[in-house]
Amino acid sequence: MTFQFYTKLMKRRNFFKTAVLGGGTLALAPLSSCVQPATKAESSVNFADFELNELTISQLQEQMSSGKLTSEEITRKYLDRIELVNNNGPELRAVIEMNPEAIAIAQKLDVERMAGKLRGPMHGIPVLIKDNIDTGDQMQTTAGSLALVGSPAPDDAIIVRKLREAGAVLLGKTNLSEWANFRSTKSSSGWSGRGGQVRNPFCLDRSPCGSSSGTGAAVSANLCAIGIGTETDGSIVCPSGINGIVGIKPTVGLWSGDGIIPISHSQDTAGPMARTVSDAAILLGLLAEKAEDYTPSLDINGLKNARIGIASDYFGFSTEVDKLMSEAIQKMKDGGAIIIENLKFEKRDEWGSAEWQVLISEFKADLNAYLMTRTGLKVQNLADLIEFNKKNADMEMKWFGQEIFETAEKTTGLEDPVYLEALKNSKRFTQKDGIDKLMDEHQLDALIAPTNGPAWKIDWVNGDHFGGGSSDVAAISGYPNITVPVGYVHGLPVGISFFGRAWSEATLIKLAFAYEQATKHRKAPAFLKEIDA
Repeated sequence: MTFQFYTKLMKRRNFFKTAVLGGGTLALAPLSSCVQPATKAESSVNFADFELNELTISQLQEQMSSGKLTSEEITRKYLDRIELVNNNGPELRAVIEMNPEAIAIAQKLDVERMAGKLRGPMHGIPVLIKDNIDTGDQMQTTAGSLALVGSPAPDDAIIVRKLREAGAVLLGKTNLSEWANFRSTKSSSGWSGRGGQVRNPFCLDRSPCGSSSGTGAAVSANLCAIGIGTETDGSIVCPSGINGIVGIKPTVGLWSGDGIIPISHSQDTAGPMARTVSDAAILLGLLAEKAEDYTPSLDINGLKNARIGIASDYFGFSTEVDKLMSEAIQKMKDGGAIIIENLKFEKRDEWGSAEWQVLISEFKADLNAYLMTRTGLKVQNLADLIEFNKKNADMEMKWFGQEIFETAEKTTGLEDPVYLEALKNSKRFTQKDGIDKLMDEHQLDALIAPTNGPAWKIDWVNGDHFGGGSSDVAAISGYPNITVPVGYVHGLPVGISFFGRAWSEATLIKLAFAYEQATKHRKAPAFLKEIDA
């Protein structure tokens, strides 16, 4: 997929639509500034005011180690915050289900702390995870679909087991673009049949992007300390960028994919979504298959002598975004970075159709295999899901259909030569002939590009109005990608992406952290209402 040629069809970094229509770039409509309070009768309630606002993992640990707050007290404050902001007031709809065991988990961890047993930096820290990640507890795992409501998953996903072992408090599950935005070419990011529409906490009539919409909005709105999303193509970095937070899409394989409702085994990965690079780095290392400490990469001077390439293919969709990127590039130069400009990918026009074939083929095979691990559900395979949605169209297909489901169901398996050729090409175009080639030729430490444009208005009738972004090459290649706030357009957040070779997370964290500390663009959202006409 290419963002300049296929934006009309993109949804979940809106890649899967590329093979369907192909078409011109969408120009972003002029945006008015968000200037009004959140809702008409809420002038006395400041939803941006919260005792734990913007606190980091280390700051929360200081609160607990000093005895000022316990994990139980912190957990209750976040649960109250969710009730106020998510379910009432702005109706953010970022959290799809709260964990009835959260308080008990926090209490147990407080007992351990009092006994001198500390599990590490996540001990007692409240976390929200996306509702396509299995938890072997009382909560559902549904990918936002009513078809999967009923019997919870039998076991924790491996990353959830690691999360519990690290001492985290699992607050609940976050809403998402249903089926991780792989159901329809005309969907609205952040909408699910089970959870409704997630809203952008910076301006409530604006999209939270997807598919990790709920995690992005929840972390940004301070409904938790940190969150976990998943990505196939853009589903961590876009909602992170558009909600003004940090997101890390790891190298595929750094985190286990076991127990996560799939789209594509060759591209899927979960990853941390946080308000700071340091928090994201902590969680990234703890949940890695081979635990790794990324905190030594948190170097405030990390830009010095770094060779950074400008992926110019991803510029030009918004003059305001280009201006923010120019300011960012100058800031990097001020920090000692060596900037190599105007770098282009030779195969960018070719990898979109290959990716599409890979995704529809792997989705059917991988989803059917996943559903075999679940019992007590209404559906057992993709064909059943298609029929369920038809029978429950009033709830599931009120706003958009299931064209992607139907296309995927027609694929003939992972031995199909068409799929195998597409898989080979998608990796070669983005790896050897893509990121690796540019980095070798110019001796780069990383490439950069805008993560997203400013959020578009939520539109259930026509679907998303995606303007531009840069997730595809890192997503298709399976390479790491980190987004950090780069500024605002009419008060709406924009992110900058740092991406590079496989397993280069430490380098990218170093660069992203130094940039973050030099700019400090992150700010808490104000829950402003619909934009005035």
